[in-house]
This record gives sequence, C-alpha cells and structure tokens, in this order.
Amino acid sequence: MQKITPFLWYAKEAEEAARFYASIFPDSRVVRVTAMQSESPSGPPGSVKIVEFVLFGQEFTAMTAGPLDPFNHAVSFVVHCDDQAEVDRYWNALLEGGTAEQCGWLKDRFGLSWQIIPKALGTLMGDPDRAKARRASDAMMKMVKIDIAALQAAHDGR
Repeated sequence: MQKITPFLWYAKEAEEAARFYASIFPDSRVVRVTAMQSESPSGPPGSVKIVEFVLFGQEFTAMTAGPLDPFNHAVSFVVHCDDQAEVDRYWNALLEGGTAEQCGWLKDRFGLSWQIIPKALGTLMGDPDRAKARRASDAMMKMVKIDIAALQAAHDGR
C-alpha cells in the first residue's frame, strides 16, 4: 500500500467515475466497492460506498456520500503525455460529457479537473533561451487542448 492515496468525495457517482477512469487508462481497474453497513450522516446503511481503484498503477479511493463540497480547480490530476496522439486520446476520452477549459485543462462529466499535458511543454517553456520559452508559454496560454506542433513552432519562432 502506498503511503499517500488521493481520496475523492462524490455526491452519488464514485463507482461510475472509477469505472470510467479505469476504462481510459492502462494499468487501471476498480479493486473493490464496499457499501457501508452503518447509518452515517450521509445516509442509511448501504447508501455510502467506498470505491478503491487504480489508475496507471496509482491507488485512489473514492466515496459516494451525498453532496458536500463540489470539486474545483484547487485539486486536479495531471496526465503527462508522450506525444500528440496520447494528448488527443486522453483529452477526448475524459472530455466526453465534460467541459473543455484553457491551457490543457478540462472538467470531466463528474466535475473533476484534469490537465492533459505533453511532456514537451515543460521542456519548451523551460528553455534557457527566455525568448523561445516565452513564445511557447504565450502560445500555450491561447490553447484549449495543447497542440505540440503549434507549441514547437511558436518556440522556434515559426
């Protein structure tokens, strides 16, 4: 067991969300769904469910326990992508029923924020040539889904 596990509170769809995420990423699965058999502030016995799942080998726990605080941008998950095909695949899958946002961010249909980011972004924006880095950064700020070729062209001054 890892020392730190992200824990997500869903109003009603933790199991559905976990199964959705596991269908998108390799080395992912729902491990266990446990219905609490006790009365809780969130509902009668059986209404609160704890969902243990794995994404890319990383353990997560989610809970269906009624509305409390909605997800917001203060917490997001970053998916580091090797190439444009991977950016496109994860972007399109997670965006299904969700909302596209700026700079590679999206909210999935459950309201959770994701950043679908190519590894090249950090390299281009971290270039020691500050003019090249700024051009890449300026280009990224105008994007919704990140386009690696457009970032590279901006970085190179093309």
